[in-house]
Amino acid sequence: MIIGGIQKNSLIDFPAKICCVIFTAGCNFDCPYCHNPELVKPPYTPINPEEIFAFLNKRKSLLDGVAITGGEPTLQKDLPEFCEQIKSIGIPIKIDTNGSRPKVIEFLLKNRLIDYIAMDVKTLPENYSPHIAQNILPADILQSIQLIKNSDIPHEFRTTCVKPFINEDIIYKIARIIKDADLFVLQKANIQNTVLHPDFFENQNSTFSAGEFESFKKIVMPYVKKAMIR
Repeated sequence: MIIGGIQKNSLIDFPAKICCVIFTAGCNFDCPYCHNPELVKPPYTPINPEEIFAFLNKRKSLLDGVAITGGEPTLQKDLPEFCEQIKSIGIPIKIDTNGSRPKVIEFLLKNRLIDYIAMDVKTLPENYSPHIAQNILPADILQSIQLIKNSDIPHEFRTTCVKPFINEDIIYKIARIIKDADLFVLQKANIQNTVLHPDFFENQNSTFSAGEFESFKKIVMPYVKKAMIR
């Protein structure tokens, strides 16, 4: 595991749980609005996994869960073993993923190595190239969505609402794709100089108003069990 960081306490990253957040390093996406650019491409300053487990063993009575995010966790070859070791301590696991590696997601779900999964749906899968990701098959994104929806593990799908990747029609079509999902989160973007490609957003208004977010929520509510704005 290449671990790029740890947040030792969070009340918002694992629903209804006090958790720590483990950030894996490396990502196969290139989202211009990524707010963790230091985790996307090397060089990294990795943390020894032994330090992580020393912390978890010390704090396990105070933690309700561990959230594994990134970067993209499913790129880590030893992610299943890492999850097994956390589970052996008795701590539930949430994982955040971009959905690009359905076989890894299937393995984690089938072997009950995770207790909650959140998948980002960036835009319509056929629109990921060229600005979100190249050489990513739309079919892989769609397969991951189906695996997550059809599992019995609590889950959520999330879309960061940024122009030009999102509009009302795209939100409607995403809602249809994730129909019957437990939760659909519409996320506000924080566009500033610390994102991965701030130049992408120069000379354009990339964010949506509160009223536009409410319109998006109304569009998706008939299709999912719960929708929220974050």
